[in-house]
Amino acid sequence: MLWTILGLILVGLIAGFIARAVIPGKQSMSILMTIVLGIVGSFVGGFLGFLIFGADPAGGFLQAAGIIGSIIGAIIVLGIYVFATRRGARTR
Repeated sequence: MLWTILGLILVGLIAGFIARAVIPGKQSMSILMTIVLGIVGSFVGGFLGFLIFGADPAGGFLQAAGIIGSIIGAIIVLGIYVFATRRGARTR
């Protein structure tokens, strides 16, 4: 159980950093928020992978598709976050 949590944090950190590098602009996020971004992106990527490819979620925790899906999911989540915060800043 502990290794699963540590693995989730590590994958979240990597996916969050890559997503922040891909999305243009400045995102004022701490390391903790970057990890949360990656973890949420992992769930989004896993859900999208299940919907699109019918992947088996019981296939294992750290797979190349899981890490790639986490990065794609984190990019989607960060893109939505940046769009929502920039749009909110313009209306004020």
